[in-house]
Amino acid sequence: MSHITEPSRSPGRCTLVGAGPGDPELLTLKALKAIQAATVLLADDLVSDAILALAPPGARIIPVGKRGGCMSTPQPFIEKLMLSNALAGENVARLKGGDPFIFGRGGEEAEHLRAAGVEVDVVNGITAGLAGITQIGAPLTHRSHAQGVVFITGHTRPGGAPIDWPALAATAHAAQLTLVIYMGMKGVAGIAHGLLQGLPADMPVAVIQNASLPQQRHAIARLDALTQVVAQEKLGSPSVLVVGNVVRCASSFAQWMESTPLAACA
Repeated sequence: MSHITEPSRSPGRCTLVGAGPGDPELLTLKALKAIQAATVLLADDLVSDAILALAPPGARIIPVGKRGGCMSTPQPFIEKLMLSNALAGENVARLKGGDPFIFGRGGEEAEHLRAAGVEVDVVNGITAGLAGITQIGAPLTHRSHAQGVVFITGHTRPGGAPIDWPALAATAHAAQLTLVIYMGMKGVAGIAHGLLQGLPADMPVAVIQNASLPQQRHAIARLDALTQVVAQEKLGSPSVLVVGNVVRCASSFAQWMESTPLAACA
């Protein structure tokens, strides 16, 4: 008498999906397809409700909040959830604000999954640094203002080497680079102080909060007034700082110049 052995259930797959800055209309078609095909979605705190509403009926949505300065789901626990669901045969979509590979810990998650034999796809998304400056009418590069752009975090991991802001500022000034600083609101005073060691005091800075969302706000300031502007306008996370002469192209820059360096825009 022969025995028929059922094949073991093959592992599912995991897609790291860039959910962009929040506006669902900024999702790529590939991101939308990945969301609609998912059976389990692990969503960061910054993924908007409008994007979560695109998930198919019956799909499980598991919030795994990650936001600088707030209580967050531990990264090892997130990776464990991703792996256990994928190995159970689920089609997992890991929804990450912005782009998975720009300060989204997507590289760590992909390494963990691949090491366990789980297939991983990555879908790029529009990063907040690009979306934010675009929303106020300015580019990140411009032949007259900036020959390149640097994306950098303002929040290093505990125990990591501090960022040498004076050296970065000197390089940006010499090479005409735009600086896009993520997760920098908590340390904005120290960042501004360091950048002033290598950049002019009147260098314009844009602070964009909740880029692309209905509640978006932004302010433009001189670098030497940045800390005061942030406090006065009560700007906080999630925000990006854009430092450079490209800010002069912003649609609100002329109005700002005519009024005061402390002007803010809703």
